[in-house]
Amino acid sequence: MAEAEKGSATTRSKESNVKEEISLKDKGNEFFKAGNYLKAAALYTQAIKLDPSNPTLYSNRAAAFLQLVKLNKALADAETTIKLNPQWEKGYFRKGCVLEGMERYDDALATFQIALQHNPQSTEVSRKIKRISQLARDKKRAQEVQSMRSNVDMAKHLETLKSEMFEKLGSEECLKDMFSFLVETMETAVKSWHEASKVDPRVYFLLDKEKTQTDKYAPVVNIDKAFESPHTHSNCFSFLRQYADDSFSKAACLVVPKNIISYPQVWKGQGSRKWKYGQHDGFFVQYESHFMRKIWFIASTNEKGQTLCRNPEVLDIGAHEVLPRLFKEKLPNP
Repeated sequence: MAEAEKGSATTRSKESNVKEEISLKDKGNEFFKAGNYLKAAALYTQAIKLDPSNPTLYSNRAAAFLQLVKLNKALADAETTIKLNPQWEKGYFRKGCVLEGMERYDDALATFQIALQHNPQSTEVSRKIKRISQLARDKKRAQEVQSMRSNVDMAKHLETLKSEMFEKLGSEECLKDMFSFLVETMETAVKSWHEASKVDPRVYFLLDKEKTQTDKYAPVVNIDKAFESPHTHSNCFSFLRQYADDSFSKAACLVVPKNIISYPQVWKGQGSRKWKYGQHDGFFVQYESHFMRKIWFIASTNEKGQTLCRNPEVLDIGAHEVLPRLFKEKLPNP
């Protein structure tokens, strides 16, 4: 008789625990719906203590932890849910959501695909797969853009110019000096644009180390007023041509943002609509030497929230020069 009573008491205790567990879970659900995720998580924890083998409780707490951005705890609960019921789609769904929050998109996608295998009719999981696929593509492209921003290699884009320069210079040493000067000037401008979306209008000079009076002539001249009017433009050009001659410069590089001149034909009386880059932001780089003149436009775009300089586009210097010739022309070496 005593044993029967004891068994009856144990049964009543279990039933009481089940009722309390259900009550705690229901209260937790109410707080979750009300947006009080901290209280909901606490109630789910109490319920888990009464029934540590119930996957639903871990799934619910994982959802609460996810809302609280306690991602490691949420992931642990999602994995426990899966362990307790490997056939239940919800555990994989919870885990996928947590991995999404961690921006582990490839892992999240794989997890949602497992969830879909367990419940092919789930539109919720299908929507998640579509969303995560897009997020994964966006993240990959953002990483590519960041890599392009961080690894500026103008020498690669100017490689075809090397042979042309060598033909006209005929000296490996002169080629190295002038090519490096051009590459470094371009890369400095691109990095400045990436950091601040601007470049200062300047002319950089490659001074002759043996002849130039470096205390009198600086390697950089600011030309921020040059494009205010045709008059200031003409005066600036005259000054720069004299400066190049007096300083014994070997070459010069003009860097100027498009937005202060609008378009390269501004001094030729042509309209901006005749130029295909008229609607693009960016800057010009004009290279000047006795043997060669070149001009490029480096367009700028905003991609994945980041400013990105596109590859330099060679322009016809006869039609698009920003400044007239600075150096007297010399014939190529025979």
